[in-house]
Amino acid sequence: MANIVTSLCCVVLAAVAVAYAQRRSQTGASIQYERMGGDVTMQCGSLDSEASVTWKVNGTDVKARHREEGSRLILMEVDLSNNGLYTCFQNPNGERRDQINLRIGTSPREPTVMCRSNTYPKGFYCSWHLQHPTSIPTDFDVNVQHNQKSLEATRDAVHKNRCHVKFLEVFSSYPYRVNVTALNALGSASTAITFEEFNIVKPDPPEKVVATPIPNNVRRLEVTWNSPSTWPDVESFPLKYFLRYRPLIRDQWQHVELSDSTAHTITDAYAGKEYIIQVAAKDMEIGTWSDWSVAVHATPWIDEPKQIPSTTEQELLLDTTPSAAPPSAEPHRAGVPVGGASSTLLSPLLWYSCYLLLGALI
Repeated sequence: MANIVTSLCCVVLAAVAVAYAQRRSQTGASIQYERMGGDVTMQCGSLDSEASVTWKVNGTDVKARHREEGSRLILMEVDLSNNGLYTCFQNPNGERRDQINLRIGTSPREPTVMCRSNTYPKGFYCSWHLQHPTSIPTDFDVNVQHNQKSLEATRDAVHKNRCHVKFLEVFSSYPYRVNVTALNALGSASTAITFEEFNIVKPDPPEKVVATPIPNNVRRLEVTWNSPSTWPDVESFPLKYFLRYRPLIRDQWQHVELSDSTAHTITDAYAGKEYIIQVAAKDMEIGTWSDWSVAVHATPWIDEPKQIPSTTEQELLLDTTPSAAPPSAEPHRAGVPVGGASSTLLSPLLWYSCYLLLGALI
């Protein structure tokens, strides 16, 4: 057991040592960015162009299509597979002379930019992204203008490709202009958009949507929700709402537009059918509708069925029913027995008694 533990420790220490050595060797390496698809030339430090050197990539021989010209290594039509740490050694003593961290990528194209105000009238945010990755580090520069003034754009702490801007004034007639420039070691590209404040107002979806059945109402559902918590002043800038619902068995939605109420009673639900329900929000006067809220599911009130006893239960009820009253002693018509089987056994005796009585009278 001790040998196994010792072996594992040795393996871990060796891996740590290799990782540390690689990190240390890369720390002193220069970084060379090159465009994808082209030829790349790497020079072995300050050695003479006629010097004899040997090149390695990530500690192994260079297998990609290349040629060597003195102290230079030329890679042909590079792609992402050519990324790596290239090291050159001077012959014949094998002294390491240079290290180059090669990174292949592309220059950025025009970024896609979108601005939206979900905290009206406090401010708005802008976000951007590249439709085509560059494969190398790319930064973004943001410039916001309003009425010939530059506005501060604060970078978001969570979303790296987002910034926040405060409105200088409400109901401004001057448009906003946002310019985003993407730039890296291989080039840059910009996108500029212009908008008026009321065109970008779009609240977040309503929150805490709840749908509950109403007791003893098989076609009704009570739906409640909260206004989005990001909307700063719902009293001064009220929201209206749009509710949609449908049974799971159908694809067609039913819609209800409401004023500033945060509750609605659905009165035309199908009895016993599960429903899916969502709500959207919008400023009363400007902007566009929010996205739909998270869907909730609910089923109208279902009456509890009356319990019908089973056949076994009915039989048990019959077996436990008290016996009926004894048969009546009242005489019946001739030929009809009185009292069942016991009455039938007594009939000859009765006839004999009647015969003796009749003889005595004669």
